[in-house]
Amino acid sequence: MPTVKMVISGAVNAGKSEFIKTISEIEVVSTERKATDETSLIKKETTVAMDFGRIAIADDLILHLFGTPGQKRFDFMWEILSEGMLGLIIMVDSTRPDTFRETIRIIDFFNSYRETPYVVAANKQDMENAWSPEEIRLALRLPKAIKVIPCTARDKQQVKNVLLELLYSVLAAAEE
Repeated sequence: MPTVKMVISGAVNAGKSEFIKTISEIEVVSTERKATDETSLIKKETTVAMDFGRIAIADDLILHLFGTPGQKRFDFMWEILSEGMLGLIIMVDSTRPDTFRETIRIIDFFNSYRETPYVVAANKQDMENAWSPEEIRLALRLPKAIKVIPCTARDKQQVKNVLLELLYSVLAAAEE
């Protein structure tokens, strides 16, 4: 049965781990550790290596989901985890515009490393102060061809929608 490697990346607290936990059919392999730097002001634990989850999309297609750490000091893992990926999801905390500059840096890293289809998941859309997907597109200076999908990482259907949009982007890129 073919497996497809997808990477989920984004700034600290964007929702990468929650996204994978929401959809994975297996218990997520996680490397959460106590946050010891400025991240501890935002959350108690942080990913230090990766999160790994798995979901069968069809009888003949399995997605392996690899979540990257969000802290800059662990960005050496991005290259390691992106080896062999077919698609990329960039998670954005729609309520924290102060993380958008870091998100741009992450997108630039992955785009410079390899040309991989990607979508942006505008997470935390259920919160009152969330920026809209179109506002996020403008702030991140994304071309219209890049899909910015509204998302709440705790909502299984919305997570599925993001994954399906990424799969459509991967298939479209393969046809080019």
